[in-house]
Amino acid sequence: MSDPFSGSIHVTGSGNDRELGCRGCGRSLAKLGEPWKQNATMKEVPMQGAGGGAYDSAEHVVLRQFYCPGCGALLDSETAMTGDPFLNDVIKV
Repeated sequence: MSDPFSGSIHVTGSGNDRELGCRGCGRSLAKLGEPWKQNATMKEVPMQGAGGGAYDSAEHVVLRQFYCPGCGALLDSETAMTGDPFLNDVIKV
């Protein structure tokens, strides 16, 4: 069984065996209810100067992009202060 959770992540399995996976290639990312971003590939990009004047003074702000390590599909993005831990997304359905 596979249920789409978002445009990039789906839930597979049933009962206690449910997992989050990439919708692009099906690669498992984590068990349902556990953090998944630690199993993704992360890229950090400085936001300073990005998107025009609003980010001119954003020297400590970064855009984090999380990709599937299997197929490279973009799974999620977040902005953060440099050095902050990433948001620990846990999906429960």
